[in-house]
Amino acid sequence: MRATAIIPVKHFAAAKRRLADALGHEARVALAAAMLGDVLDAVVRSESIRRTIVVTGEPEAERAASEQGAEVVPDPHDAGHSEAASSGVARALELGAECAVLLPGDCPLLDPRELDAALERVSTGRVGIVPDRHGTGTNALLLAPPDAIAPSFGEGSRERHGRLVGAAGLDAALEPLDSLALDLDTPDDLATLREVLRAAPDRAPRTAAALQAHVPA
Repeated sequence: MRATAIIPVKHFAAAKRRLADALGHEARVALAAAMLGDVLDAVVRSESIRRTIVVTGEPEAERAASEQGAEVVPDPHDAGHSEAASSGVARALELGAECAVLLPGDCPLLDPRELDAALERVSTGRVGIVPDRHGTGTNALLLAPPDAIAPSFGEGSRERHGRLVGAAGLDAALEPLDSLALDLDTPDDLATLREVLRAAPDRAPRTAAALQAHVPA
């Protein structure tokens, strides 16, 4: 099913604060920008994405989105991930979207072929929940219609999204996608991402370059 991709993005200066002990401010900003760039590159290569909406108040994210032909929905005050996602959903509905995929800006390993395969399994009334690598969080939602449920990201969100789907009388499908399993929140995530990209930098070339330039070995 052809979908609208919605990507909420914080101000880069406020991003990845849990990595403050491992990374300085400049490195965190550079890494946030690089990861978003890789995600946008992957979305552009997807055959199932009809349009992309980036919800942000970050000027560099706005610029990157515009360069890739994405629409920007302003979020000047960093309202929060779920709130920003809901703003993107509202805009997608205004544009007549029948399906949306809510994607993170910090999963730079995103494989467009894997995303396309997941979207082929989407049907109206079916919500795909993409868990994080720990199995407790949600890294993406596949929604048909886009407002099938209200997004509720954060700790414990995989189970919470499942309850929301059940309460709405819809079908929930767990969609474990390898390329969307690893987001970057903790030093352990950072170490894992470095290990993956050390072996295969082409999976996320912008992020690999940012890690090499800004993160001590």
